[in-house]
Formats: sequence, C-alpha cells, structure tokens
Amino acid sequence: MGVGFADKAATRQWVLEQLSEQRVARFPFPIRGRIPNFVGAEAAARRLVTLAPLAGASIVKANPDAPQRPVREQLLRSGIVVYVPTPRLAGGFKRLDPVRIPTERLREAAGLSGMDRWAEPVSLDALPAVDAVVTGSVAVTRSGRRCGKGHGYGDLEYAILRDLGHPPVPVLTSVHPLQVVADLPADAHDLPVHWIATPDETIEVSDPPPAPDGIDWDALPPDALEEMPVLQALHERLTSGEGD
Repeated sequence: MGVGFADKAATRQWVLEQLSEQRVARFPFPIRGRIPNFVGAEAAARRLVTLAPLAGASIVKANPDAPQRPVREQLLRSGIVVYVPTPRLAGGFKRLDPVRIPTERLREAAGLSGMDRWAEPVSLDALPAVDAVVTGSVAVTRSGRRCGKGHGYGDLEYAILRDLGHPPVPVLTSVHPLQVVADLPADAHDLPVHWIATPDETIEVSDPPPAPDGIDWDALPPDALEEMPVLQALHERLTSGEGD
C-alpha cells in the first residue's frame, strides 16, 4: 500500500477502518483494540508455515490472537512444540506439545478457548530457546516495521526471551494485504518482523530494524509488574543475579 503515517494511532485507525469498510474483518468483533482477524487468515497461515524459519523449526513461540490460530494449528500438525503467552501476559506462558494432543483435537488446542485443556503452564526457568517467533500485527511495512494493539505485549514477550539469555531469532507475522502500509513510526523497543505472509504474497525483509535485546524496565508503566507477574519474576531474577 502507498499509505504512510506520522503516528501509530493513526496507522491503527486507518487499517481497522479499511478492514471494516472492505468487509474483510472477521470475528471476534469489535476489531478495535485487538489484533484483527481477517478473511484469508488460513491461506496466509499456510503460506507462513512453509517459510524457512518455521519449516525447519522444532520449537516456536506464537501469539494467542485469533488471526494466528490457523498458524498455531499448522505448527502443531507439523509436530512443532508451540509456546503461547497468556493474554496480556497475566499468566505467563503455556506449552502445547502435539505429541500429547490427539490429532482430531489439534484445532481445538490451537484456539484460545480450548487451549487450556491441552496446554501446560511453563515457568520462566523452563522456557526453552525457540527457533522462531510468530507475532500478531495490526500494521506492518515492507521494511520490517510493525505495530500491534498498542500495549506492547509482543515486544515484551520477545524481550523476555532475550533477558533470559536466549539468542535472537526470526520473527514472522501473517496479515491481510490492507495491513501492509508504506511507513509507520518506530520506537527503540519495537519488535520488527523478518517475514510477512498475506494470503497472496510472501515478503522477506532484507534489512529489518534491530530487535529489542531485553526489556526497557524504565519504559514500563508503574503497574506493569503487578499486572504481569511473569515480569515481576523476571525482574527479581535479574536483580538477584540469577540471570548472570
């Protein structure tokens, strides 16, 4: 798309309006305040999981949002163990192991409403290094910039892994073509994307912005540690020297 924006709020508003006006937004509604689901999410997922970072993966962290449900399902069907953060990081992370899930239940396990039946909670110490990260997006650019809902959870989830000492890994997302914009502003803690899949196109970003190498603790809102116990646990771990 040839549209660029001066701030992220304007970017989100334009994308969500376009998805609604073009009637390609899909349940759950309203799409405002969410990673928007879209017509063609299944086709974008099929394209995404064939890309090298996922095709050769054994462990992937994937976001819990609706448009990436088919991505999570396809990863599980490929035998990949999927780690999913709980919404708003309120409960840390969950582990979905396809070996422990009957084939006919993989679709259920990939959905947020049925996931808890098949997932097991995972402590920070038990979080393994992952091969790739799948993230949800409200808007992306072909240069790898991304914005989400505006709460920073995708950025934090990646930064948590880095603060745990895990290496940087490729980041992938699936979106509707209307979510690909010409430009949008970026902050230092923003999570960039290396691969983008739409229902009709694969975009490999040749030179994405740098990814966060840890949490910018000073940039967190005052109540972040209270609302997200996983951050409190990580902060205590780091300040006590356990992360050295």
